[in-house]
Amino acid sequence: MLLAKVVGTVVSSKKEQSMEGLRFMLVQPVDVDAEPTGPHVVAVDAVGAGHGEYILYATGSSARQTCVTDKRPCDAVIMAIVDNWEVAGEIRYRKGDE
Repeated sequence: MLLAKVVGTVVSSKKEQSMEGLRFMLVQPVDVDAEPTGPHVVAVDAVGAGHGEYILYATGSSARQTCVTDKRPCDAVIMAIVDNWEVAGEIRYRKGDE
């Protein structure tokens, strides 16, 4: 699982039939200090994440193991919305405190 922030949405009016009905989000991977770490990723949203939320996502074959993405040609999926994270006893992020 990887940590990221939802920064946008991706709309596609034409897509593979098995991908119909899925919501695509643009996410920015971040480190434990919420600093960007790499290129943006387009991920299928399996949990109803919103813009600005921190999320956990998976890539590769793991991305096809949620109920929403099972047997679909997807390479990234949002599978959790983060409430908080802590490093060495210090809260680095708590939802609602930003």
